[in-house]
Amino acid sequence: MDRSIPMLLVGLIFGGGLGFTVAAANGITLDGHDHATDHGHTTGASASHDHETPLDLPAAPDAPTLSVTATPDPSSGWNLHIETGNFAFSPEHASTDHVPGEGHAHVYIDGVKLGRFYGPWLHLPAQEPGTEVRVTLNANDHRPLAVGGERIEETLLLD
Repeated sequence: MDRSIPMLLVGLIFGGGLGFTVAAANGITLDGHDHATDHGHTTGASASHDHETPLDLPAAPDAPTLSVTATPDPSSGWNLHIETGNFAFSPEHASTDHVPGEGHAHVYIDGVKLGRFYGPWLHLPAQEPGTEVRVTLNANDHRPLAVGGERIEETLLLD
């Protein structure tokens, strides 16, 4: 008699119960993270979680730079190339304190945030002609970066 299905069910029940018990013992909850209200958490002495107020950097030769291009993908959609200068993508430091010269990019399609990106290439699915793509450079703590009061961002329209 094959007992693999009953053993699988027993393993799932006990494994799930053990997982929930360990999570509860460590204070882990299933309520997620509410960006609308939970901006007071910190990961370091001065970390903030402000997605709007720019971190203004001095206009200097080592200030971060951004250039964005979109080329049609031969099969479908667009290939977005995010080129930076004096800036390194740092997924390992996401949501931690600001470190000069590192962070990530935010990509917006017609004003709606597509996500956070940690590298120079991104494939976009097919878009309607005239679709606006905006890319911002952001600090590890998610604040948009600016140089001399001007946000480091590029906007382009897809043909």
